[in-house]
Amino acid sequence: MLKKGAALATRAGLILLLGFLLRSPAWAEHWKLLGPDGGDARSLAYDPRNPDHVFLGTSTGSVFISTDGGQTWSYSVHLGSGDDYALDHIVIDPRNPAVIFVSAWNVRDHKSGEIFRSRDGGNTWLALPGMHEKSTRSLAMAVSNPNVLAAGALDGVYLSEDSGESWRLISAADRPELKNIESIAIDPMDPNVIYAGTWHLAWKTADSGRTWRPINRGMIDDSDVFSIIVDPLNPSVVYTSACSGIYKSDSGGEIFRKIQGIPFSARRTRILRQDPNHTNIIYAGTTEGLWKTTDAGKRWVRMTEPSIVINDVLVDPRHSGRLLLATDRRGVMASENGGLSFSPSNRGYIHRYVTSILADMNDSSRLFVGVANDREWGGVFSLREGGRWQQTSAGLGGRDVLALSQAADGTLIAGTNRGIFILDRWRTWRPGSEIRMAKSRIAQIALTEHRGEPSAAGDLLMNSRINEIHVTAEQWWVATSIGLFLSLDQGRTWTGGPVLRRKDFVSVQTAGRLLVAATQTEVLVSSDAGLNWQVARFPVQVTSIRGLAVTPHGELLVAAREGAFRSSDLGKSWEHVSNGLPENDISSIDYDDAAETLLASSLSSGVIFESRDGGRSWQRGPDAGYPLRKIAVANRKFVAATSFDGVVAEP
Repeated sequence: MLKKGAALATRAGLILLLGFLLRSPAWAEHWKLLGPDGGDARSLAYDPRNPDHVFLGTSTGSVFISTDGGQTWSYSVHLGSGDDYALDHIVIDPRNPAVIFVSAWNVRDHKSGEIFRSRDGGNTWLALPGMHEKSTRSLAMAVSNPNVLAAGALDGVYLSEDSGESWRLISAADRPELKNIESIAIDPMDPNVIYAGTWHLAWKTADSGRTWRPINRGMIDDSDVFSIIVDPLNPSVVYTSACSGIYKSDSGGEIFRKIQGIPFSARRTRILRQDPNHTNIIYAGTTEGLWKTTDAGKRWVRMTEPSIVINDVLVDPRHSGRLLLATDRRGVMASENGGLSFSPSNRGYIHRYVTSILADMNDSSRLFVGVANDREWGGVFSLREGGRWQQTSAGLGGRDVLALSQAADGTLIAGTNRGIFILDRWRTWRPGSEIRMAKSRIAQIALTEHRGEPSAAGDLLMNSRINEIHVTAEQWWVATSIGLFLSLDQGRTWTGGPVLRRKDFVSVQTAGRLLVAATQTEVLVSSDAGLNWQVARFPVQVTSIRGLAVTPHGELLVAAREGAFRSSDLGKSWEHVSNGLPENDISSIDYDDAAETLLASSLSSGVIFESRDGGRSWQRGPDAGYPLRKIAVANRKFVAATSFDGVVAEP
């Protein structure tokens, strides 16, 4: 019979197992990740017995796998219950590559995280109880004894000597300088020797943590230590990277000297990686590109353009010329010649933040999506069924695309984090530099007053955040960070500004003379095209409105963090809709004109919810398997924008 303490421990382990044996990829047989390919990539690791088998970790808890050395990728699993785990380290047991460890820290709540372990090659995963809720920033396995793992967390250094079954804190809890561990390395010949880099210099233990000493001689004071590597052939040689530069020690950390080959401007070196076949070759992945030395640090050469942010470097142990980079925004980049040239290697790797999704009104087989957070690698993408994504970003200047719409003639309109853009016949986005504010007032929307030329207001509009575009046959409405605006001449002139002193609008919709606009916390309703307005009074406090829908019969629907709300009396009264919908976290509600159906999505579910009675009741539609942000219907199929995994489509 189990003792009470053992029973509780077993129960806790079972709870963790049930909570973190992650969602099955079985649904992937039904819904397909469409893309666009690319996005942020955080970490890379290869199977020691088969280097063509590569694992990739993201900043939102997803793991991708390649079986051809990183040429193509497939989605594998999502670790954790949300989309907030950065997977910065993947470690594979060389004795049994089916045993894999992944460390995670929460990008929203920086104090929490996990270490996950799989014993079956990544098919199932368990969050290890000993590291539950630990914000794990680094993870290393001892080469000489793979049962030994060291983990760096915000509250100190942890050690496991039984392949992750149990963990113990080996840094003194009362030593504040031995916290905020950013990097970990274990001596390749002696698992008792562990190096730890903190947000303030580095430390070393030679006895598995019983005693620690600082190793900062030669380092500039107050240096965050991002990466530590120990030469596998000569453990006395230690390299560290810090915000103040790259340092080398030939004495096991007794004294360091700064390597001067990399300019100070490339001061944030996130990762150091040694060529396993040529230890004098070291790669430094920095916030200003990839650098390489072939003489153990005496001379460095930048191998990529400086705009590339490198998070991890993988060197193929069979062919040192083959490299993979995990980068911000550009996803995976590959080189076959030791870094002399790189090309994207993202086929099947999809980690995009899709903000808007639009079915082409003139071509049912084509889909448009807008992307944020990817600068020159983002913009607007289009896809025809059976084809490949085409990027259209010329003229956007790296702006985030937040909204998409089409004019009556099919012209594509994009709302960005800095203004409105229209796609011209040369497939270039024309900025709104030609936009001028009309001198007349449209309805009772107050025209923002500006001194000087009318174009000053137009410039202000072009520098505002465009959150939504609503186009009818005669009107273009935009909800912006500086007010609500209307154009009656296809965007050439505009009138508008704050409404009832509200400025930051996230959504606007119309149905005839009914005009509805929302800020993050309030809904404003006009039944006479803007002559008069009223502010809706919700039954509960609403903190984050995400979208609006208006049916042809005048029902108003609101999607919010607190749930869905419905009004059938032009906003005078509202009900909190729970008949078939999740109680909260509704991400979108839209009206599908062709099917005369309301569609809703939730960030807590992959289900598409449908209503055919104006939002009174809802039925569960298909389940995409991903939390959904937006829904569209293209070529009679549902397509949806996920939180961070691009667009998915039903069969």
